[in-house]
Amino acid sequence: VGKNEVMVDEIPFPSEFMMNTKPLPLMGHGITDIEIHFLQIKFTAIGVYLDPEIVTHLQQWKGKTGAELTENEEFFEAIVNAPVDKLLRVVVIKEIKGSQYGVQLESATRDRLAQVDKYEEDEEEALEKIVEFFQSKYFKKDSVITYSFPATSGSAKISFAIEGKEDSEIEVENANVVEMMKKWYLGGSRGVSPTTISSLANNISIELSK
Repeated sequence: VGKNEVMVDEIPFPSEFMMNTKPLPLMGHGITDIEIHFLQIKFTAIGVYLDPEIVTHLQQWKGKTGAELTENEEFFEAIVNAPVDKLLRVVVIKEIKGSQYGVQLESATRDRLAQVDKYEEDEEEALEKIVEFFQSKYFKKDSVITYSFPATSGSAKISFAIEGKEDSEIEVENANVVEMMKKWYLGGSRGVSPTTISSLANNISIELSK
């Protein structure tokens, strides 16, 4: 493994990722999985890249341990809302149909929107487009889904890369949907990957103590 890589469950992740000409360091990583009859089935590996500036927006949690931060919903709310560039890199471990992933993303996002009464026609339309984007894809092992959340706007870009094919991408312009997509991956106890949440909490705790 090169020193510029971090292994996440046997999948190499670059230790930083360029976004808008700025390198974002890998601040957290983990996997999504389920356990069936004591058997762990892993679906994806996740890397969370954040502008180091984010630490300036999280000063009130200075001195807290990673374990304390993992339990703190407001802390993750602050990560989601901090006005800095964020990028999520999701690498497929277990092959699935893109439509299955799209439906998971849709229902997780829709539930969160409905809960805060923000699920209207615009949001529904934006989600339909995302589902459609994934519909035709097949997630082979090592395919990569990238979510880019620029600091300066409420939109996001989702791209899908599979070996030997041209990357495809979609722009999501509905700010409510974008916020809930972030929360699907970065939303504290309700995030899709507990390992990613605790890794993020531990690493940011270390950054805050510097």
